[in-house]
Amino acid sequence: MTNDHYVVIVGCGRVGSILANKLSAAGNSLVVIDIDESTFDDLSSEFSGFRLAGDATQIALLREAKLQKADTLIATTHDDNVNLMVAQVARNIFKTPLVMARVYDPKREQVYQRLGIRTICPTAVAASLFMEALAGETDRDKESAL
Repeated sequence: MTNDHYVVIVGCGRVGSILANKLSAAGNSLVVIDIDESTFDDLSSEFSGFRLAGDATQIALLREAKLQKADTLIATTHDDNVNLMVAQVARNIFKTPLVMARVYDPKREQVYQRLGIRTICPTAVAASLFMEALAGETDRDKESAL
């Protein structure tokens, strides 16, 4: 992502704070929203964006975040339902061009995608990486047997 984007991140846990720090360091404009104000402690001292404490499922808070001007919304909370709700509001009400959400339940991933929401599913990613690692171990076992 280039350094001229306006990004709203919902959820400032481990993933959200890392994204916010990296995107801020790259020069993007950011607003980070979390219901728990203490999560903002994970933002670096160089973080140059704004912090909003509150419930991102409330349209008034999304307006306060100026979501109507955002290029991207990324929903990274620990709750699939919250991520889906916020993503749908961003897409359908605020017309945010790029909407992305973390989804833990692989069965829900198809629902998000049908709604035009790009997803990252840590559960599916981890399973794929384990399968790749197992395949690599199996290949090594075959090589060492030769």
